[in-house]
Amino acid sequence: MSRPELERIDPELRGFLQVFPELVINRDTIKALRNRLAAGADRPPAFPVLTDELVTEGREHSVRLLRFRKSDRPDQPALLWMHGGGYVMGFPGDERARRFAYELDCTVLSVDYRLAPESPFPAALEDCLLALGWLYEKSGALGIDASRIVIGGASAGAGLAASLALRNRDSGNIPLRAQLLLYPMIDNRHEGELAQSRYYYIWSRETSLSAWSMYLADADKSALSAYAVPARHPDLTGLPPASAFVGAEDLFCEEIVRFAADLEAAGTGCHLEIFPGMYHGGEAYVPQAAISRRMNQSILAALRDAFA
Repeated sequence: MSRPELERIDPELRGFLQVFPELVINRDTIKALRNRLAAGADRPPAFPVLTDELVTEGREHSVRLLRFRKSDRPDQPALLWMHGGGYVMGFPGDERARRFAYELDCTVLSVDYRLAPESPFPAALEDCLLALGWLYEKSGALGIDASRIVIGGASAGAGLAASLALRNRDSGNIPLRAQLLLYPMIDNRHEGELAQSRYYYIWSRETSLSAWSMYLADADKSALSAYAVPARHPDLTGLPPASAFVGAEDLFCEEIVRFAADLEAAGTGCHLEIFPGMYHGGEAYVPQAAISRRMNQSILAALRDAFA
């Protein structure tokens, strides 16, 4: 395998790179990428949980959610989950969401938010805000303890969770226990020294910049500093505490470290863990690797603590 930076990758994670195709994301390729992703979504789920579909009740539009539960016990803690996919692809039937529900006996509601480029910012964020308000209002009927709600996501979904924390703070301020941020996509610039000088597997700088351009197509400069790009928001005070997880070989690592420091400086606690040799999404692609198991157990522990 004659690719740069391979020696930095954990040996157990290298094999997957031989079968993962280079992502070329633009308006001409996005439909084919979505179809390829959907074709691989028919595998039997690894975690046997109760699954059903819910629809929010919005004044102007509604949002579909997938609900995952291990049991029907009352007063469950809840995770509002946003799937990954660079803001341009992905689907709510996320195996991570099923795992959280199964391992922690909680309710996970995964948001089927609108995708760019057809629906650029702020569509996805507005969908997530609607879903959060609906979840809080209907918590009793859903068997959820309204005092134990966490928001979270992976990659672009974690970026949406970070944006949602800001948007919620400024409009309604529903009480939230925590933010669970798995390698969040939070900065559209990727201007860090390592981001510009290294090659990154799975999600390269070129791929990410293209995805960001589609997501931010109609966003003005004030929106960029407000909610579209969490790392550029000028005020990170008054937010629920965050737990962030990222691989050292992830394009987003530098900016997540800075974001965590900014959260701490603003008085918002942020627990940050960095995993050596881990690339973007590696813990999901190669879950049997030792580093993936450690990362997944740390993520579960953070969510368990948030619910406790």
